[in-house]
Amino acid sequence: MSEVRIGISGWRYGPWRKDFYPKGLRQDDELAFASRAVNTIEINGSFYSLQTPERYQAWHDATPDDFVFAVKAPRYITHIRRLKDIDTPLANFFASGPLLLGNKLGPFLWQFPANMRFDAERFDAFLRSLPRDRAAARRSASGCEQRLQGNGGTQISGNAPLRHAVEIRHESFLCERFVELLRQHNVALVVADSAGKWPYVEDVTADFMYMRLHGDVELYSSGYTVSALRRWKKRIEQWREGSQADDAHLIVQGPPPRRSTRDVYCYFDNDQKVHAPYDARRLLEKMHLDHELMTEPGAEPEVEL
Repeated sequence: MSEVRIGISGWRYGPWRKDFYPKGLRQDDELAFASRAVNTIEINGSFYSLQTPERYQAWHDATPDDFVFAVKAPRYITHIRRLKDIDTPLANFFASGPLLLGNKLGPFLWQFPANMRFDAERFDAFLRSLPRDRAAARRSASGCEQRLQGNGGTQISGNAPLRHAVEIRHESFLCERFVELLRQHNVALVVADSAGKWPYVEDVTADFMYMRLHGDVELYSSGYTVSALRRWKKRIEQWREGSQADDAHLIVQGPPPRRSTRDVYCYFDNDQKVHAPYDARRLLEKMHLDHELMTEPGAEPEVEL
């Protein structure tokens, strides 16, 4: 049975207070509230700087047992190093604590800058370096800098598989070789709705789908209409059943790799005018995935957080 996760990109935004977050809610309780209003959240603080094991553990402990996080990988690797000489930065990232999310750890998101062109050799090497399970991530982390060694960031048992998704923003990626590499390594190509600013493609490249909805009219600012949400609902239903829309925007034409089901992760990133949490909740309701959620946007929680 496929799993559908619909949520928000980040949760700490000033304009959300006294709106999505009800008046009087403590800032320390915002994650607890948000994680009971949607069923997944994308951690984006990890994009800007390394987090700590203590912080990942606190996020794990503040959220429901069946909750899932996606973790945005460091821009130091994607934007500054641009995938060059990244063994140590990769080790530092995995040593910093994301594995401590345990069974609440969903995909890692690797977002690339708009001015970075596709280099097949470099991307192949990068995809090969990504750990596919906890054991591989622990091995990667063992090469971290001295300052991170012994910090407890990989102290978790088991060998659960790990997933990775790639978001591209340069048209040079719109080639068959890129899709081939993603499929070879079972890495998802992010379906990014960005009001036409960056490429929009829907090629299925992994055993799951990853969506980022930045706004379809105005980037980061516009909300999604009823008809737009209905369109996304239909697409999610098709992906979760292993197929795709007849009018899918594809780099490589043809049906997706054969599979009976696919998990889907969808994150609303139209946060500037407080649309994201409301749109996410509306889509959850349309898909009848809201029945176990314990808080409602803007309403004082009836449960202890």
